[in-house]
Amino acid sequence: MSDYQKIDAYLASNLDQSLAELGRLVAQPSVSVQKIGLDECAELVGDLLRKRGFAVSICPTAGSPVVLAERKGRSDRTLLIYNHYDVQPPEPLELWETPPFEPSLREGRMYGRGTSDDKGHIVSRLFAIDALLAAEGELPCNIKFIIEGEEETASVNLAKFIHQNAARLKADACMWEFGGVDHTDTPMQYLGLRGICYVELSVALLSTDVHSGLGGSIFPNAAWRLVWALNTLKGPDDRILIPGFYDGIRPPSARDRELMSALPDPADEYRSRYGVPYFTKGLTGGTDLTIEQVFTPTCTICGLTSGYQGPGTKTILPARASAKVDFRLVPDMEPADILRKLRAHLDAGGFTDVQVTDLGGDAPARTDPDDPFVRLVAGTAKDVYGVPMMLVPMVGGSGPSHLFVHELGLPVATGGLGYPDARAHAPNENIRVDLYLKHARHMVRVIKELAE
Repeated sequence: MSDYQKIDAYLASNLDQSLAELGRLVAQPSVSVQKIGLDECAELVGDLLRKRGFAVSICPTAGSPVVLAERKGRSDRTLLIYNHYDVQPPEPLELWETPPFEPSLREGRMYGRGTSDDKGHIVSRLFAIDALLAAEGELPCNIKFIIEGEEETASVNLAKFIHQNAARLKADACMWEFGGVDHTDTPMQYLGLRGICYVELSVALLSTDVHSGLGGSIFPNAAWRLVWALNTLKGPDDRILIPGFYDGIRPPSARDRELMSALPDPADEYRSRYGVPYFTKGLTGGTDLTIEQVFTPTCTICGLTSGYQGPGTKTILPARASAKVDFRLVPDMEPADILRKLRAHLDAGGFTDVQVTDLGGDAPARTDPDDPFVRLVAGTAKDVYGVPMMLVPMVGGSGPSHLFVHELGLPVATGGLGYPDARAHAPNENIRVDLYLKHARHMVRVIKELAE
């Protein structure tokens, strides 16, 4: 048997123990937005790393602790692995088939909040390390982990932490927190993340809600005021109306278009999975759709709150109204610049009474598709998945990769156990056990090949 066959055999025979370990981690709630269980989860993650012989530091921040860990290897090469232990809130609880923090294995999947995003990735990578240590007695190269607890709340303390600990995080390359396969089970290499600027817009006009018969004709209505302000942000053609919003955007390159054109058309998958009745801007599918999806910035109303929305009627004029809005940003946009332009736009339109609260943001970042580390990660995937890894220049989501690409100067590659029905951030979040095992096998190959 080859070295990889022996290691793969170890992984197959120890899969149940690894899944049990994942179950223990998922059972520990760690909801960052609600500040539930974060210290306890950081300590548990630290224990998992110490079990593998890592030197571990649980580092306090102004928010959740950051777990730093390092173990020396045979080679001087160093792989930095970024993950996060915090999870999204489990609500609405009534839509879960089994309780979100009671992991359940059924029909080849493990269900529970955080199984996919991101605890499954953490433990699958530790499983790969177990296999390497069992086979070789040491790691092929140095491995460092940075595992934070605020990714789901915009990583608000991570920039300062990385700036202060840049020397401890020095590495040759970085493996990102997520990855996975598409609807055809083809492994995907995501080379960039859009940035994000997340705000809350709020209006408070009265000291209390008022009977609509009393005030409807003569009092200002906070809900209408907010709706009118929101209406100035984007036109019916979906073009964002904030002056200067599109200034300085870097368009997709010829290489980007080449890679995007090689991707399968997702239109039918989106229609069937999400019930999409039509795409905006007259799009129907193909490369035009995939490029528009990730290389165009957005303005999305994520939620609206005002007045009474319970059963039956309640005739009131709302005193307050608020909306959560996110702007997804593309290279070379900056969150702080968008905040300034948003404030100036509202003021110029007479909406000085609309308060803008910054809820966090990240700048966009990308890794060169032809970087040697990207080629290494993509090349080693074929042995595991049986098909070549597809290179995706950008994805629509966001994260703190800008800190790793620009602050630490690292190539960032993805790989993981995600798949289209993982339901991350939704009820019944889950992973497929076969993909959990494949990700561990892939990580073994990434680590060994980086060492060599």
